[in-house]
Amino acid sequence: MKSSARNQFPGKVTSVIAGPVNAEVELTLGSGDRIVSIVTMGSVKELGLHEGSEATALIKAPWVILMTDDAGLKTSARNHLRGAVSRLVKGAINTEVTMQTSGGLTVNAIITNESVDSLGLDIGTSVSAIVKASHVILATKA
Repeated sequence: MKSSARNQFPGKVTSVIAGPVNAEVELTLGSGDRIVSIVTMGSVKELGLHEGSEATALIKAPWVILMTDDAGLKTSARNHLRGAVSRLVKGAINTEVTMQTSGGLTVNAIITNESVDSLGLDIGTSVSAIVKASHVILATKA
């Protein structure tokens, strides 16, 4: 599988909560981190998603929201990955921020240079990557 999504996280399905139209699917990654996705029931069937099956979570870097851990905010987003900034690549308008979780998961985000400055991001800064479950695409092998 080739994809333009910078974040590709293989894991095992640990939960499928079915609804009339959508399902909440939880993946547990090799790092121990968990990712929740909201997909249609048609996708659950078509992809063969069930507890114990393998799937990959795809998240485009611009869909990742970063906040410093001391922000003290609560969000409705289901996915909160905590770690530290390990790399910054500054462009004319945006910066690619790479963070590592304690389990070794690498998460990439694209945010504005202004946001990097206002958050005070530097190598080693503690951050949380926030991703809405509806922004997590699931893929399986054919």
